[in-house]
Amino acid sequence: MSETKPVVALIMAAGKSTRMKSRTPKVLHRVAGRAVVDYIVQAAQEGCGVQRTIAIVGHEADRVREYLTSRWGEDMGFALQSPQNGTGHAVMQAEPLLQGFDGDVLTLAGDTPLVTSDVLRSLLEHHRISGATATVLTAVMENPGAYGRVVRTPAGAVARIVEAKDATAEEKAIGEINTSIYCFRSEPLFRALARIRPENAQGEYYLTDVIALLAADGERVEAVVSPDPAVVMGVNTRSELAIAADAVRRRTNKRLMLSGVTIIDPANTYIDVEVAIGPDTVIYPGCVIEGATTIGSDCVIGPHTHLVDCALGDDVRCEHSKANLVEMADHSRVGPFAHLRPGTSLAEEAKIGSFVELKKATVGRDVHISHLTYAGDVTIGDNSNIGGGTITCNFDGRKKNPTTIGSNVFVGSNNTLVAPVTIGDGAYTAAGSVITEDVPADALALGRARQVVKEGWAAERRDRPECS
Repeated sequence: MSETKPVVALIMAAGKSTRMKSRTPKVLHRVAGRAVVDYIVQAAQEGCGVQRTIAIVGHEADRVREYLTSRWGEDMGFALQSPQNGTGHAVMQAEPLLQGFDGDVLTLAGDTPLVTSDVLRSLLEHHRISGATATVLTAVMENPGAYGRVVRTPAGAVARIVEAKDATAEEKAIGEINTSIYCFRSEPLFRALARIRPENAQGEYYLTDVIALLAADGERVEAVVSPDPAVVMGVNTRSELAIAADAVRRRTNKRLMLSGVTIIDPANTYIDVEVAIGPDTVIYPGCVIEGATTIGSDCVIGPHTHLVDCALGDDVRCEHSKANLVEMADHSRVGPFAHLRPGTSLAEEAKIGSFVELKKATVGRDVHISHLTYAGDVTIGDNSNIGGGTITCNFDGRKKNPTTIGSNVFVGSNNTLVAPVTIGDGAYTAAGSVITEDVPADALALGRARQVVKEGWAAERRDRPECS
């Protein structure tokens, strides 16, 4: 068994989105709320003892570098591959960053979001226990397609890896494939890289050629077969992106259900990987729960509710509604058919009903906004009631203006509150009012035309002869 040495992870993140037909770099496409590359970085850093992570960037290098730094911190290292001339050429670009490094190099494909830390850990452990110079992670597939094939000796040792485009018909019939995930001893890796040549159909420097060189030199080359070929699936097309996202969501749903969450129809429930949900919460079908959303215990969400980066307390009900960057405190009620926009917060026991839209609204405890209302740039105190058909006129054509509604206020139906305006505690506004001036506490405000009744007018009209 070899001694335990430090580990550096190299992540291939230089490729284009050619088959995605996208301007977005392939590794930055989203899978269940995270970029593809995030999954690889996390898997490498969790439980594998990685001391340093280096991303090899190329296409849209600045964009990828900026994203990874913001997501994983300033300790993230980068090597630039320009032009992109193959996987072997990519690893060569990291050599200056590893001068004097005497350890293991975990080389990872940046487009394998389903890979797990358990799989990488097993690869690294086998590499160390066997004392190998190189260990490749392989998988066995019924239809290997465009994956490189692992060619073994009659004794079963790894002899070389041949890319599908360079393979003979006999080699293409091999079911064991290369996953583009390896563990190398650093010094032999870079010695072998200096010897590879672009003598292949692509005219590129293949990292796979290192395996053949090391094996021919008598170095120990090992292979670890992944127990599940799905976890090493590369994402190269939109179709594969959807397959990967489905797999991540199934993992997420299973984890949540094992933690005490009821998901009535997992196949029709879409929950991002970073969402947190408390026990005894029920998620109905058709829900889309995204981003960093947190949901407490004993909640009922859906059916058909869309939450993005929201924070829900305990015993919250949210049905047939949409919310983005919204806080809902314990025992609050939302929907059906409400739209809660960014900057909105609901205090305990607030009730937001049908066809209500809130934007940058601070809603107090036990406030009722039951139906057909728009409230934007508004603060509403505790125990107030907002009648149906009310709107806050917060935009004057140039800027947004605030509305302040105190506690224990009764706003009548079909009110138009022209901001900036304040309604004091305990005040009433009459139905059908247009409120343009501040209303003192405990006052009644009427802002409507006086009703005029002309008795007998309708009967007289009916008795008039029709005009020809």
